[in-house]
Amino acid sequence: MRSSFSSFKPFLPDYPLRNAAGIFLLTTLFYFVGAELRLVESLSLFWPLNGVMAGVFARYAFLNRLRYYAVSYVAMLLYDAMTTTWGFASVVINLSNMVFIVTVALLVTRDKRLKRKTPHPINALRIFNYCLIAALLCALVGALGSVGIDSHTFWPLYADWFSEQFSTGLLIVPCMLTATLPRMDQAVRGDHFLPVVALIVSVMASVVIGGAGSLAFPLPALIWCAVRYSLPATCLLTFITGGVEIILVANSIINIAVEAPLSTPMMFSARLGIATMAICPVMVSVSVAAINSLIRQVSLRADYDFLTRVYSRSGLYEALRHEDSLRQARTLTVMLLDIDYFKSINDSYGHECGDRMLAAFAGKIQAEVGNAGLVARMGGEEFAVVTPTLNARQARELAERLRRAIELYPFTWRQQTLFLTVSIGISHTRSEFSHLTEVFNKLMAEADDYLYRSKKAGRNRISAPETNEESVRQSSQSSPTV
Repeated sequence: MRSSFSSFKPFLPDYPLRNAAGIFLLTTLFYFVGAELRLVESLSLFWPLNGVMAGVFARYAFLNRLRYYAVSYVAMLLYDAMTTTWGFASVVINLSNMVFIVTVALLVTRDKRLKRKTPHPINALRIFNYCLIAALLCALVGALGSVGIDSHTFWPLYADWFSEQFSTGLLIVPCMLTATLPRMDQAVRGDHFLPVVALIVSVMASVVIGGAGSLAFPLPALIWCAVRYSLPATCLLTFITGGVEIILVANSIINIAVEAPLSTPMMFSARLGIATMAICPVMVSVSVAAINSLIRQVSLRADYDFLTRVYSRSGLYEALRHEDSLRQARTLTVMLLDIDYFKSINDSYGHECGDRMLAAFAGKIQAEVGNAGLVARMGGEEFAVVTPTLNARQARELAERLRRAIELYPFTWRQQTLFLTVSIGISHTRSEFSHLTEVFNKLMAEADDYLYRSKKAGRNRISAPETNEESVRQSSQSSPTV
């Protein structure tokens, strides 16, 4: 059973008070988390609040209202008022947080309005650019507001704000936009965890070896994760890896400067390097997801008839190769159906009407057959039904049910009611068979012969081997009523 994050709705358009309370609680929670992660020598080491809230506002477009942004801003100010003595500086610093949140949220929701989704509500290159723009603007406001808090001058503060916002934004925003709950579609094997094991080993190697280049050690493992895992899982693993590396570098556990203690310029470089690394597996995962989506679409178009949504001729053969229930059937039955006088529909009402009738006809046949057999459009107005049956009598009963269902079904076209009839030829075999496609080809040829007999005998009837030259059932009408 598939369960996604989207099935749980923490925010709903018609519940403004609930939405406001949720935004207030989330802002307070992640403000607290960010405050706990602060280092003495810098304003903040790892600040998750902005990325989380930007992702929330971007994911739920109806939250992009001034009142909801105001709730988040007020929550920040209240937290600072209770925990710091920054005074007016808090107004400016938290305004910088809102600059990042609003910028990313508005740019992503703009993409949604323009239907730029490849293949999820995230495009890696655009997210990279949006976080870059938001970080530059946020750093400008944040550095100005921070000058009076410590002894740093504007440019070191600007570099620290920009690198921190840019790196954490790239790590968190993709996670927020693609987050889903885990699903178990298939059995988990031990080798499924090999990319994660390689990722852990690569981070450990970064600690042991050290040096600036060690920050890139996890990149091959992350790309392996991008190929093996889904986009949400890749984003989450990238976020965890990047966050761990930032913390390890800041605490000199990964030593990128052997002869000198960590300084702000080194932290600036480390953060930018990690941010650049972080976008690579996300881009690979997006590309893999897009390729898989394209393959599924191409396969769908090849296997199914675009107009009628039933199997195409080639799709039917492909299905026969994998349909075990047909191999185990006592009797395999093939029916060939041809809509009577269909050319008159096109001539009288136009090809658009004809297309609608074909789609409706196929839908009715598929509904009657259900999961018991396969339905395919063989070309034009000719369809095939392949189904397991107990005996010849059951095959004839099914064919009669199909013929009767079509005869009585009112097809509508521009406020007109039209009726169709169908001629059916049946063929079946009781012999054992392993090569299903070969048996199908033989039965198709026989069904085609009996279809010809039905049409020659007046149409709207069924012909089968047991009836020799005559139809099993004749309708009271020999031609369709239009």
